[in-house]
Amino acid sequence: MFSGPPADPATPTVPASSAPSAVPPVGETGDISGGSSGATPARRSWTAPLLLGAAVLLALLIALFGPGLMARGTGELRIPGAGLTTVLRTVLFAALALHLGELVAPQLIRPVRGRPRTAVRSWAVLASLAGAAAAAGQIVRLAAVSGLGITETYGTREGGLLLLIANGLVVAALCAASRRPALALAPLAVVIGAEALRAHPEAYSPEFGAALTVVHLTAASLWTGGLLYVLRTMWLWRGSPVAARALLGRYARLAIWLYVALAATGTASTLRRLPLDVVFTSAYGRTLLLKLALMAVVSVLALAARRRMIRDTDPAVAHRLARREQVVLGLVVVVSAVLTVVPDPHWISLRP
Repeated sequence: MFSGPPADPATPTVPASSAPSAVPPVGETGDISGGSSGATPARRSWTAPLLLGAAVLLALLIALFGPGLMARGTGELRIPGAGLTTVLRTVLFAALALHLGELVAPQLIRPVRGRPRTAVRSWAVLASLAGAAAAAGQIVRLAAVSGLGITETYGTREGGLLLLIANGLVVAALCAASRRPALALAPLAVVIGAEALRAHPEAYSPEFGAALTVVHLTAASLWTGGLLYVLRTMWLWRGSPVAARALLGRYARLAIWLYVALAATGTASTLRRLPLDVVFTSAYGRTLLLKLALMAVVSVLALAARRRMIRDTDPAVAHRLARREQVVLGLVVVVSAVLTVVPDPHWISLRP
């Protein structure tokens, strides 16, 4: 959707009479990366991929073993293929976040004055195709677990909704590759609605639960995907710290409303789905507590980034804090996928 050459960072000029050996401190050059000449960039060249690989490995381990660990000692039934299902749903949620973020974040970029005329490359097509493959993988897993053929699986409630999700993401990818990428909003809305219905097969007020999930999933996707797009853009604009700071400020104002929506729908969903007597003795309750702990970390990092953004003209520190927020949000996505796999806690509740 967007393409263009990366912007070169502003290079400070050194007077001929000054000593060239002094290394400027972090942020003094106005470079959002906080970098300078010397060994620091070389050190970053292997540190960043190493940290990214470690984060991906941690997310994979949580997805594969999280459902089993959370259910240990609860007496709940074992879910066949829970780890693989969690991985597939993590990919699906990440795809939604990436694509929705790329549709909304550019609206924050356009009003920024003095911004560079370069834009980050789009990941929407690849993300949606990966999400479609993840939905198709869930259909195959469902067929294998239930002993049905693929065509027969389409006829089940969950299989039919997963097929709708897969087709919706393929259509969204086609829209992203076209000259009207904003058209992808329609199939993505269908995908979110279908996922919300799939996540609520229970007999008690499923329509209300699905409505809460629609709002919650949309807000979470916009927060996570929008922040990633903003961070990528700020890195591209690292030679224009004023514009980068203004962009982060615009995103922070949107994030406040997204946070309110997440808190409201999350609280309502918890009160509706989790009996108080099994908060610590059910896999759902334990996973929810872990998610709340991660969200607390995200909240602290977001507030710290906003405070530094208001206090400092150089956005380097706020950008670093926002990157850490993005990493923790990625873990929240994985834990949220675990929540969709663990058993309904009502089965072990002693309440009528």
